[in-house]
Amino acid sequence: MKLSSLSSIALAGLLVFLSAFSELGVCRDDALIRMNLGGFKDSRGSQNILESIGLFAVQEHNKQQNGVLEFGMVLNSREQVVAGKIYHLTLEAFDAGIKKIYEAKVWVKPWINFKQLQEFKLSHDVPSFTSSDLGLKRDGHGPGWRPVPIHDPEVQDAATHAVQSLQQRSNSLFPYELLEILLAKAKVIEDYAKFHLLLKVKRGIQEQKLWVEVNKNIEGRFYSSEMERDR
Repeated sequence: MKLSSLSSIALAGLLVFLSAFSELGVCRDDALIRMNLGGFKDSRGSQNILESIGLFAVQEHNKQQNGVLEFGMVLNSREQVVAGKIYHLTLEAFDAGIKKIYEAKVWVKPWINFKQLQEFKLSHDVPSFTSSDLGLKRDGHGPGWRPVPIHDPEVQDAATHAVQSLQQRSNSLFPYELLEILLAKAKVIEDYAKFHLLLKVKRGIQEQKLWVEVNKNIEGRFYSSEMERDR
């Protein structure tokens, strides 16, 4: 049998496979997603975009379950490149005034203004992490890296200190300005807390993204340990 004939048979088989999925009521795009799932990576897009996707997830969950959750903020996000992107969100929402943490999966195809909530569940692995949780522990048994809200006062103070330290190390006449905190994680190690932040900063007309690590000791004083430009 000629190679061209084998190729034609293979193509016909693939079309039959996709047609069968369609007849079973499964979206053809869903089949392609399963065949082309990309690896996970941290979302580094605009925080506004992530917040809008998180809001959509909560609103769609409320529609489907007749719920009354109130969206708070996105705590962490990873994404997979498929036919579009699937966002894996850890988000904060309020259930009858009580703050809870949820995990959601949202499929997004922006070129056709398409969003689909694929999963929404209460998180048992990622508890809420607020300012009160950043109380330092001397026993050395603090938590590992955990996502923290970018609007947390402790995170804001750590980011401000990082930018001030950056300015002190620079010989530039133009001051550094903090534009946005894009991502934030924190953990407690023995007698200090460590923050790992992705910041968008501006100097003159130039904008750049920086990864910074900032420590806070038992006396409440901040000091920067590492800075690296985001690639």
